[in-house]
Amino acid sequence: MKKFEREKGLVLPLDRANVDTDYIIPKQFLKSIKRTGFGKNLFDEARYLDKGQPDQDCSGRPLNPDFVMNQPRYKGVSILLARENFGCGSSREHAPWALDDYGFRCVIAPSYADIFFNNCVKNGILLIVLDEKTVDELFRETEANPGYTLDVDLQSQTITKPDGSTISFEVEPSRKHILLNGLDDIGLTLQHARKISSFEAGWKEKSPWLFAGN
Repeated sequence: MKKFEREKGLVLPLDRANVDTDYIIPKQFLKSIKRTGFGKNLFDEARYLDKGQPDQDCSGRPLNPDFVMNQPRYKGVSILLARENFGCGSSREHAPWALDDYGFRCVIAPSYADIFFNNCVKNGILLIVLDEKTVDELFRETEANPGYTLDVDLQSQTITKPDGSTISFEVEPSRKHILLNGLDDIGLTLQHARKISSFEAGWKEKSPWLFAGN
């Protein structure tokens, strides 16, 4: 899993509450479990004017000119600004896969669905919770200033705005450790590899009959 230490990038303002995982990546794209290739179908139903299909070449599909992601000023974004209850709905892990594959490293919103939150952490995406007043301010500034960027530093737990002012955010210590070190569930377990090996050796010595034939 990719580490998350710091991300300075363009911000995409998705001004919509209760964005569910089917909106993030529609159900017809869930057949693959490769974790890659989903970025072209991120927000598919809002992004394109036709209905997308798995393994479809999206280069010639008609874009929805009213969808924020299709505006030239937001090309190359890596930070997503969203509204409350982002990632609600089904628990599909394809949603963070699609966000990551498109290039998003961080999402800022007032609240998230719990399962989606955990899935994002396991895929190296930092989710930041800020109060609605602060999020409103960020929406206004992003929309008013083309090329608006934020500098997100996980170690210091700060967001630096273009004017140099900073916003602090909270992160659970365990999630911070996972993101800073790029650890998935297997990686977390392997951090204790020596203790596991020592336990196995001791258990084998105490109860050798359990290992007969191995």
